[in-house]
Amino acid sequence: MTTLRIALAQCRQTGSFEANARTIFRFLGMAADAGANIVCFPETQTVGYRVDIATPNTPVEPERLDDLHRRVAERCGESGMACVLGTEMPFPSDPVAGKPYNSALVISPSGAMLGAHHKTRLTPLDAIAYSAGSSFETFDLFGVRVGVVICFEGFRFAETTRECVRQGAQLVFHPQNNTTRPNDWKLPIHEAMIVTRAAENTIWFASCNMCHERHQNCRSTVVAPDGRIHAQAELRQEHLLVADLDIDLATRAMFHFDLEGCAPLLFGDTVDRAEYAAALG
Repeated sequence: MTTLRIALAQCRQTGSFEANARTIFRFLGMAADAGANIVCFPETQTVGYRVDIATPNTPVEPERLDDLHRRVAERCGESGMACVLGTEMPFPSDPVAGKPYNSALVISPSGAMLGAHHKTRLTPLDAIAYSAGSSFETFDLFGVRVGVVICFEGFRFAETTRECVRQGAQLVFHPQNNTTRPNDWKLPIHEAMIVTRAAENTIWFASCNMCHERHQNCRSTVVAPDGRIHAQAELRQEHLLVADLDIDLATRAMFHFDLEGCAPLLFGDTVDRAEYAAALG
């Protein structure tokens, strides 16, 4: 059994860069104390989501972002812990005045910045504040291939997670920022979509939302490859959700449509292999 301990930082987020930085380092410490191999933060945790938390016209500060990213990477290196950090990245051709990318920075346990995923599917409000990315990337952390999809693109577009799985991902992180407006009716829908992303690919899916004390339209949740909820945070409470994952369960059987691999997921103990052995050839 290959075990990986992950932590999801369901933490508060503000429009204050300094306050968000303090929260990030507080949760990095908590995750390190918990023995996490990888910690994931919510969407845009460094600067505040430019829809409702901050504002679309909040100045982009490339040097300040670089410094914070560097300090987080150093802390990860000191702890031997990897990180998926919800942040933003300046638009290359106009880093100060251009609309930034909504990004997730992936940091290795040695403190190396491995790369970043930029959110590709933007809501109408996202599009006011952010530029869209155009690709999906996967990363090797602790010998496990890991993918990232951000909020809307992971909820509503199955092909985004599927592309990560095509690249070999057995675990997909889903930083999100689903709060501030009273849309509690979304709770069962969001949970169903998170469960589906895991089950339709036979992978681990780890969704990390921020904490909002009035409205939080999705819980931070870890879903097992069979679609069952493995761990879940309470709504509207700051919480470090820690979970141990058996990576060997992430066979990607449904993704590959492997008949023999799909059978235990579909039938459990209710159908004997002899009943369908002829179909396996």
